[in-house]
Amino acid sequence: MVLATGSPSPERKRARPRLWMVFAAVGLGAPMLALLGLSLVRVYDDQLIRQTETELIAQGVVVTEVYRELLREQVGTEPYGVGRLAPWPFPGPSGSHLRPILPSLRASSKVLPAVEEPPLSAIPAEPRALHAGERLSPLLIQVARSTLAGIRVVDTQGVVVASSSSGLGTSLVAREEVQRALRGEHGGVLRRRLADPEDAPLASLSRDTGVRVTVVLPILEGERVWGAVVLSRTPMTFAKAVYADRWNLTATALVLVAVVALMSLAAATLVVRPVRALVRQTRAIATSAPEGFVPVSRPVVEELAELSESLAGMATALRDRNQYIRSFAANVSHEFKTPLASIQGAVELLRDSADAMSPAQRERFLSNIDADARRLTRLVQRLLELARADSLVARPASTGLAPLLASLAERARAQGLSVEVGTVPSGLRLGLPAEVLEDIVWQLITNASQHGGEGVCVWLEADAVGEGRARVLVRDDGKGISESNRARVFDAFFTTARERGGTGLGLTIAQSMLRAFGASLELLPPQGKGAAFAVVAAGGTGGYPGASAQGEMGRSSIPHPSPPP
Repeated sequence: MVLATGSPSPERKRARPRLWMVFAAVGLGAPMLALLGLSLVRVYDDQLIRQTETELIAQGVVVTEVYRELLREQVGTEPYGVGRLAPWPFPGPSGSHLRPILPSLRASSKVLPAVEEPPLSAIPAEPRALHAGERLSPLLIQVARSTLAGIRVVDTQGVVVASSSSGLGTSLVAREEVQRALRGEHGGVLRRRLADPEDAPLASLSRDTGVRVTVVLPILEGERVWGAVVLSRTPMTFAKAVYADRWNLTATALVLVAVVALMSLAAATLVVRPVRALVRQTRAIATSAPEGFVPVSRPVVEELAELSESLAGMATALRDRNQYIRSFAANVSHEFKTPLASIQGAVELLRDSADAMSPAQRERFLSNIDADARRLTRLVQRLLELARADSLVARPASTGLAPLLASLAERARAQGLSVEVGTVPSGLRLGLPAEVLEDIVWQLITNASQHGGEGVCVWLEADAVGEGRARVLVRDDGKGISESNRARVFDAFFTTARERGGTGLGLTIAQSMLRAFGASLELLPPQGKGAAFAVVAAGGTGGYPGASAQGEMGRSSIPHPSPPP
């Protein structure tokens, strides 16, 4: 619903959000959607699992080195352990002695079933490994108190020889990750937890996760495997991580919200100001106020600048068109009023005094009525031709000038007119359909014969005017056009031959037809006697791009002038 002045209805206005609200919603919604997307793809869960795996690897490497040194004291130089079967899984830098151990688990990794407490081993632990493990166990207990990780060391048979808790003498050889480690392969797995974590509050030490990260590192001495270290810990949940860092995250979120809100409001301000100026411009256009015809100053955004310029141009074109329509309507009404008044007066005289009139008087009044009716018919026909010319849609076309001008001269001489063809360069063409050019040149010939006086002679010429354009010249040696009439010769309904039936629309129709093809009709400066007109359009001796020899306009779409008035 829109008011007459172009302003929005108050009811609809209250129901819509403001532009700055839309910017703020988009600015705040974008990071929220980004966070939601990250949670859906479990990016943060991946990071928490990899962080836990990395911590276990770091602890395991230290335990591995300490246990190996303790065991080396027991073994000495004697052959010990089993041969390594698996290669080093992580490539190191070329020519370097570095042997990196990288985390490999993700939230989407396969989760193995939970395992019960390991059973007692059916075979005893290797004595030297057991002795080294007994010395290591107190250290593991102290480490576990701080890191909360479960740490176990197994010998080459998978028997636990050191532990951060209970379980000495149990066997872990049934677990696939331990079997891989005893072949010399590093690995990590996710397993289900047996404990139910749902009752653990956020502030508790429990990490409240349904899986455990297990890392198994082989104890290597050269290419021999001396056992393995098994470490496990529950990774932090997303909720626990957020709760643990809640104050920092809250401060960061507030800062981000403030920054996004300020940026959104700043962007909205930059756009809202010119948009409001555009609204004022459109309302000014609706009320025909002068400011509606001037583009908005400093619109900031290029698209808004183009829109404002288009609105101003459209308003100017509509204003000019409106003025043209008003002037045209006034002229049409004036042109119709005179013959209609004459017809009405003659009819009233005939109705009231026909019996008292002589036959000659009645014939004179009837002749006047017939002449005025014919004038109205010609005027209506010319107005229809003007309407068709204004709505003409142009297509690429090209016409050879020499044969066309020769044909027009022969046609004119057949009707008793003196028309000669002057200089026309060979092969010169004009970018107009043949029928359009023929109608316009014929209109100029008939105008010269009508206004030039008795015995007027007309010359048709053509030449190229450079920059890919050519023209047809129509000159006569008649009385010419006075200085006062030269400025009005193209005005609609202006004619000096009204008593001979002229409508003053011939040149107006010609201009409208040419305008559709980007061509023009020009009145040339006077040179001696007579008048000279030029039809200027694209052309040359090389043809017209994309045009056929005689044009692509159907004759049915071209308005034809009536016989010379």
